Amino acid sequence: MKSVVIYTTQSCPHCHRAKEILKRKKIVFQEIDVTDDPKKRQELEDRYGWMTVPMIVIDGKFIGGANELTKLV
Repeated sequence: MKSVVIYTTQSCPHCHRAKEILKRKKIVFQEIDVTDDPKKRQELEDRYGWMTVPMIVIDGKFIGGANELTKLV
């Protein structure tokens, strides 16, 4: 089974869409909410070169956001 981690914020519509896609496909995922953690969010931006949420990581490989997830599933 693949490991899926999705970094989100509470008010992000794209985050909600990505989580719904994963749920519909019955893909188990770990959600990490960075709404109140600007330091963690900046760390993720620096690591992945991606400035928006969701940030989706599958088996340790950053794949992008909701649009990229849609193309994969």
